[in-house]
Amino acid sequence: MKSALAPVNSEPVNLFDFDRKALEALFAELGEKPFRASQIIQWIYQHGITDFDAMTNLSKTLREQLREISHITPPEIIFRQHSIDGTRKWLLQLDCGNRIETVYIPEDGRGTLCVSSQVGCALGCTFCSTAQQGFNRNLSVAEIIGQVWAAKKELGEDKPLTNVVLMGMGEPLLNFNNVIAATNLMMDDFAYSFSKRRVTLSTSGITPAIERLRGITDMSLALSLHAPDDELRNELVPVNRKYPVKEVLQACKRYMSDLKGRKITVEYVMLEGINDSPAQAKALCRLLGNVPAKINLIPFNPFPNSDYHCSSTESIDRFWEVLNKAGFITTLRRSRGQDIDAACGQLVGKVKDRPRRSRIAQENGMVAQ
Repeated sequence: MKSALAPVNSEPVNLFDFDRKALEALFAELGEKPFRASQIIQWIYQHGITDFDAMTNLSKTLREQLREISHITPPEIIFRQHSIDGTRKWLLQLDCGNRIETVYIPEDGRGTLCVSSQVGCALGCTFCSTAQQGFNRNLSVAEIIGQVWAAKKELGEDKPLTNVVLMGMGEPLLNFNNVIAATNLMMDDFAYSFSKRRVTLSTSGITPAIERLRGITDMSLALSLHAPDDELRNELVPVNRKYPVKEVLQACKRYMSDLKGRKITVEYVMLEGINDSPAQAKALCRLLGNVPAKINLIPFNPFPNSDYHCSSTESIDRFWEVLNKAGFITTLRRSRGQDIDAACGQLVGKVKDRPRRSRIAQENGMVAQ
């Protein structure tokens, strides 16, 4: 029986593109029970199996049907780098010729994978190397969840993978549907079974998309803020001109109100002489006064042709002290993987820029899909 998703003469579909709901629909078309979706998910993600013949709890007939209409193909790792601090970076080749980067950061008792959601980025944040590469397209579900699959295979059983953060290349909320499907798989009990607290989506502040998250997911949320007022944030994070900071924070508060006892992570990159004064720290405290937030200070990581410099240790300490005295849980992110350009803001991959598409996206408010 042919699936309507793959009629005669069409290309087979990649099962990495299907979350549980989509797989159940596929099996319904094949006349199979919904539990087949759980079986396939478990084979792919828990056992790392991509060969239908190895899926021994599926009938031979069903395996033949699946082989005819589908395949299971992750993105290909073409280059690997290991940092002296244990960080790993992988360059993945996509069918379109573009390349993306994924980073694994080991810490005591945990391991965090930084996943990309787009090829490049259209937002143009001035302190981010990824943004300087331009923008090509959104990643598919397969290309997002495939990064986790590929990393798990590379790491093996000896290195833990406990957290996933969508903080790699791109703005996740501009690839809304694919990101939600991929994170559904990350948290699916038959796939990776990450808890809602261990999958974090980081956004520059796409207000309508933050509102859409409510009732759809309960994963953790991080906001790339980087400035305590609209004037400076307009310069550092241009999307702020479309979605001003107070409007974004109100949307974040509404999202967090459904997640009792949890806080949004506010990310703040430390730029020397730009956003690191004690007065700006006090302004940040006022801005976040009624927001359930914890603050993550991020030392700026340099990249070629950047005009910015990282704040001094003394400036960061003074900034931290103001926030701490105001009662905010404030952490300082240690820069990891700088020697392999794997630190925050340094991911570039290989992007065939589509400047017209990027400009249109910005002019139309970066509509999330």
